[in-house]
Amino acid sequence: MKPQFTSRPRRLRHSPALRNMVRETELNASDFIYPLFVRHGENVRAEIKSMPGIYQFSVDQLAQEAREVFELGIPAVILFGIPAEKDSHGSENFAKDGIVQQAIHVIKAAVPELIVVTDVCMCEYTDHGHCGIINDGSNPNLPKGYVLNDPTLEVLAKVAVSHAQAGADIIAPSGMMDGMVKGIRSALDVAGFEHLPILSYSVKYASAFYGPFREAAESPPQFGDRRTHQMDPANVREALRESALDVNEGADMLMVKPALSYLDVIHRVHTSFPELPLVAYNVSGEYAMVKAASANGWLDERAVTLEMLTSIKRAGADMIITYHAKDAARWIRDPRES
Repeated sequence: MKPQFTSRPRRLRHSPALRNMVRETELNASDFIYPLFVRHGENVRAEIKSMPGIYQFSVDQLAQEAREVFELGIPAVILFGIPAEKDSHGSENFAKDGIVQQAIHVIKAAVPELIVVTDVCMCEYTDHGHCGIINDGSNPNLPKGYVLNDPTLEVLAKVAVSHAQAGADIIAPSGMMDGMVKGIRSALDVAGFEHLPILSYSVKYASAFYGPFREAAESPPQFGDRRTHQMDPANVREALRESALDVNEGADMLMVKPALSYLDVIHRVHTSFPELPLVAYNVSGEYAMVKAASANGWLDERAVTLEMLTSIKRAGADMIITYHAKDAARWIRDPRES
């Protein structure tokens, strides 16, 4: 005989209090890291056209912004700098008075408890817009314009140490250079910063979702693209190999970027490396799509944003870098707030 099943009503679904009690994934403001773009000048608060609600700030505006972020319960920010001048080696990137170094000082003085993560790459600082030192033709065995891995590592190490000396709490190399974690870890240790953790952009795809960020950071490549060192969106086993390499080199945290089209990758990295915290970057294009659709009345921004962020956490992310962080923190704190 076939077993007899008795249908039963889904009583838990009818009570908001009970639904909250049995919810498997809980989204909190403490899950978020908020990106900040900082530039030279005074009294600058310039909205980024393709990212409504996100701004480029001058250093003198950062203290107020940092206080607001921290008061919302968001524990960390990640800094991206826009230099006064660009050159082939990104010199301001590791200058003692560089824009990010200035920003770190101001934020830590205003809100010492706020965790400051610094993005360590070169694309914002180079006149060619690429993530490292490029072959200018002096190496005939490589294509002109090819990103040179080892010379780039030397610059990234200098940048990481300069950020540490300025007071950064976490160093986040994002260039996807081979050996970047090992090189930065060694440089930090030699300089006396062995306590500083490294959050590696271990899985960074050559994604079409980065367009608005390149406007915000003023960093579009002047020629070619970044597929030589960023990952093919079709690959997931490669993501696990890249993560394993960074773990072996001393990474303290891993990252997957972007997030929404790569939830499967987030899950695979999370299950493969459960001992390390995992960060997902909810990138600029993902943010801009929601903002544009909301502005046209095509979707409910609050409901869609919280659903997306919950899905990223459900996939396995421990922390989420997101431009939605301030709004999401308000909505979580007061569900009635629009």
